[in-house]
Amino acid sequence: MGRQAVTIRDVAREANVSVATVSRALNGHTNVAEPVRQLVFEVARRLRYSPHAAARSLSSRSTQTIGVVLPDLHGEFFSELIRGIDSVARASGRHLLLSSYHGDPEEQAAALRAMRGRVDGLLVMSPYAEQPGFLAENLPQPLPVVLISTQLPEPAWPVFEIENHAGAMAMTGHLLSLGHRHIAFIGGPELNHDARERLRGFRDAIAAHAGARGSEFAGDFDEASGFRAGSAIAAGDPAQRPDAVFAANDMMALGCLYAFAQAGLEVPRDVALAGFDDIPLARFVHPSLTTMRVSITELGANALKRLLAQIESDEAATDERHVLLPELVVRQSSGGPRTAATTPGRQKKKS
Repeated sequence: MGRQAVTIRDVAREANVSVATVSRALNGHTNVAEPVRQLVFEVARRLRYSPHAAARSLSSRSTQTIGVVLPDLHGEFFSELIRGIDSVARASGRHLLLSSYHGDPEEQAAALRAMRGRVDGLLVMSPYAEQPGFLAENLPQPLPVVLISTQLPEPAWPVFEIENHAGAMAMTGHLLSLGHRHIAFIGGPELNHDARERLRGFRDAIAAHAGARGSEFAGDFDEASGFRAGSAIAAGDPAQRPDAVFAANDMMALGCLYAFAQAGLEVPRDVALAGFDDIPLARFVHPSLTTMRVSITELGANALKRLLAQIESDEAATDERHVLLPELVVRQSSGGPRTAATTPGRQKKKS
C-alpha cells in the first residue's frame, strides 16, 4: 500500500486552525494574520502537502497551467524554445503541459482538443494551420491562444515568428560576397513554414545575383538528413561540387559537417558551410559554424508573456504579428573575414 495523500484537513488539524484558514493562507488572502500564515506554510512543507489542482481549478476557474503543442520535443531548437517558455512560466507560478505530434495532423488535432479544461491558455506551432478551419475546429473555445512560427491565411490570433526570408537572403548574400558562386541549399520539412520561407529567401538571393547558381537537397531539420545531403554532395563529381552549402538549420549543418569530415573534405577549404538558428553547439564544433542567430529562448518567452497578458486581462484574440529579426554571425566554417552583421546592415564583431 502506498502512503495516503496528505489533505488540507491534515494541515488544518496539525496547525490547529480551520480548513478555511489554511485555504486562505495558501491562496494568499490578506485576511490571515502573518504568524498564522507562516505556521500554515511551515506545517504544509513538513507534511509535504500539495494542493489538489483539479479542486483548485474548480474554485478559482484557473488551472495555473499553460498548454504547449509543438511539432516535436527533440532537438536543440525545441529545447531552447521550451527553455524560454519555461522561464516565464516559472516566474509567473505556472506549470507547462507539453505535447508533440511528429508530423501527423490527426495527432495534433487530438492534442489540441485534449487541452480542453486542463490549461488556461495555449501556445501552438502548427504546419497545418493553413488548412481552412483546422485550428478553429480543434482549438478549445474560448481558450486564449498564441501561435509560434505558424502561417495563417487569415490570422485570428497573435503570431510570433522569425523573419526567415530576410535571414536566408542575408546568409546567401554573405556566402556570395566571399566569392562562392555555386551554393547548395539543404531544405527543411515541406510543411514547415520556417523551412519554406528560408528556401524562398535562398532562391530569391540566388536569382538576384548575376552568375550565381543554386542547387537544392532535401532535409528534415535533423542531423541525419544533413548527413545524407552532405554525403551526397561529397560523393558527387568534384568538378560539379558546390563552393558552399547553406543548411536551413544548424542541426542539418552539423550533420553535413560530419559527412564532409568522413569523406575527407575540409571545411571551409574544400567547401564552405553555414546554418541557421545559432544553437549553443554551433560555436563549439570545429570549425565553428557560421549561422543566422535567432534568439530562440526570447521567441518562446515573448510568446508566453503575450499569452499571459491575454489570460490575465481576459481580452479577445487579436491578429497581431510579432517578428524576430535574425542576426548573421560569421565564424570559421564559411571562410573569409571573421565579422558579423545583423539583418539588415548593422555590423558587429563576434568571437
